[in-house]
Amino acid sequence: MNILGIDTSCDDTSAALFSENQGILSSVVHSQVSVHHAYGGVVPELASREHLRSIVPAVSMALSQARMELKDIDGIAVTIGPGLIGSLLIGLNYAKSVAYGYGIPFVGVNHLEGHILSIFLEKEAPSFPFVALTVSGGHTSLYHVKGIGEYLLLGQTLDDAAGEAFDKVSKILELGYPGGAAVEKAGLAGNPGLVRFPKAFLSRGSLDFSFSGLKTAVALFVKKWREGAEGTAGITLADIAAAFQEAVVEVLAVKTMEAAARAGVESIVVAGGVACNKALRTRMEEEGRTEGYKVYHPRPSYCTDNAAMIAFAGYHRINRGKTSDLSVDVKSRFPIEDLESFKDGQRVKGTQ
Repeated sequence: MNILGIDTSCDDTSAALFSENQGILSSVVHSQVSVHHAYGGVVPELASREHLRSIVPAVSMALSQARMELKDIDGIAVTIGPGLIGSLLIGLNYAKSVAYGYGIPFVGVNHLEGHILSIFLEKEAPSFPFVALTVSGGHTSLYHVKGIGEYLLLGQTLDDAAGEAFDKVSKILELGYPGGAAVEKAGLAGNPGLVRFPKAFLSRGSLDFSFSGLKTAVALFVKKWREGAEGTAGITLADIAAAFQEAVVEVLAVKTMEAAARAGVESIVVAGGVACNKALRTRMEEEGRTEGYKVYHPRPSYCTDNAAMIAFAGYHRINRGKTSDLSVDVKSRFPIEDLESFKDGQRVKGTQ
């Protein structure tokens, strides 16, 4: 079975081909960073326009790299949420058109499920059950993953997602967009111990997250720092970036380890765009070794938004006859608990 995956959930237009026997055959991502850079963040209307320009070329390139044509496709998997409504509609309507025109079954996929399952695109993947931290610009959540299709939400952000906080702090520090990479680069030369920012662990035992207070604390400190207020002498922009990053990473690591302990698992998966952050990866691996957990990370290209993970997730659904009809619509908010549950404890043969 060959599955075409499509993802237009935010500002990247991506298409990929997955084969049940050979794994990922192609993965194409058209980035919009240059379009949104001047605005310091994603502009939804511009993102939709760029998806319109890029969706056909992205799919054509993915098919070409896989040496296939649309007539060779057995199913289409497309992200229907969560994400930006305008962006999601471009991918869904394209998928519907191809599915209808070629008589191909298609299925709507939850973007978060794609991130959770992205680790199975790697040669080394965990056995079920495991705890997954999905951490990106729009989401920061902890799940107890008992099998493909079986996800129990353990904790989530109550306000800003971690990636959103990175973008906002990058804008405050005038570092540019995308914020995650900019803050990480700036912080390399900094001393995180020179500035103390709040680390929101919330109520005792809570596995939820909150980063809005941290963002506000950074904004207030930067204002004082730029005014040369008492106590800010000798502090550099790099120190501020490093301190902010340390505050985010510590909370993510501590709560993830606590979640793994409560769930009684042996493995942890860290996925999503912020999982590219080297400080987070290092901290998770160190904490994992100390606490006795094996920590897995997808490669960076599978951490950021991509259609390969959507194709993989969609394969499992289509293979079990779980398809969507032409009435399916996109959802800006799409809790993964809304997915119709089905079990699968086996890894797909040939995944790479």
